[in-house]
Amino acid sequence: MSHLSGPLDPDRSGADAIGSLDGLHADLARRHRATQSSGATVPAAVVDADLAAVERDGYVILEGLLTASECEDVRTAVTPLLDKPGRNTFEGRRTQRVYSVLNKTRVCDRLVDHPRVLALLDRLFLPNYLLSQLQVINIHPGETAQLLHPDDKMYPIPRPRPPMGAATVWAIDAFTQDNGATVVLPGSHRWGEERKPGDDDTRVKAVMPPGSCVFFVGTLWHGGGANESDRARLAITAQYCEPWLRPQEAFTLSTTRDTVRTVSEDIHRMLGYSIHPPFIGMVDGMHPKRLLDTPS
Repeated sequence: MSHLSGPLDPDRSGADAIGSLDGLHADLARRHRATQSSGATVPAAVVDADLAAVERDGYVILEGLLTASECEDVRTAVTPLLDKPGRNTFEGRRTQRVYSVLNKTRVCDRLVDHPRVLALLDRLFLPNYLLSQLQVINIHPGETAQLLHPDDKMYPIPRPRPPMGAATVWAIDAFTQDNGATVVLPGSHRWGEERKPGDDDTRVKAVMPPGSCVFFVGTLWHGGGANESDRARLAITAQYCEPWLRPQEAFTLSTTRDTVRTVSEDIHRMLGYSIHPPFIGMVDGMHPKRLLDTPS
């Protein structure tokens, strides 16, 4: 453990002594403590209102977070990356998806670490929560509705329970009633293990203007809507999880160290260049941010 905190100093040996399991709740990394996220800049009253909606319904729509110009920048950068349709009906036979986005463009960073989103994550999860997935999703006309699902079903912990993760779906195109807007089931985040969506359960389409996002917890049942319009619907989704869970995307493998050096401190932390106390995430006994101080 001495590598995490640096060489032992005889004058500080008392502070380094771990005499009980309670001592393992401390951050042994010391030199690279958890940093305050940019979510701290959001007024508390705004976060309180957003969180109240999430706790009540399982989701909240946050409108007008990006300008029209920022949306156009996203479109310009990601359109050349769009290629093959999905490999199955869950990904969507008429839906294009882009993975490893951070390694391909910086234009989506603002969506990943937007203060309004991080402010909610700061309330919901432990410090040093992680980015679990980042995708571009382009739903073409004729796509059918996606199978309804909760995102953190992959974690085998019975419901009802607190969410293990959360997600945002950002509207780069307007989300309308007929172009594939995300479908959410209000209140379904509180359902037990055996309950599944039925015909009588309320379904809401996340209709919103460009530059907005729908934020929902990982226990909420939802799915991509059918695109019955004559135009594609472009969106970006970022998903997050507790710091002690394995993310869906192995960002420490899919994102080069040179790329990591260019992103914000918030994204550093969420990519796994952080420690969940006392030492989850270490590399060779050291804090992972030490890797950024050495050549790739």
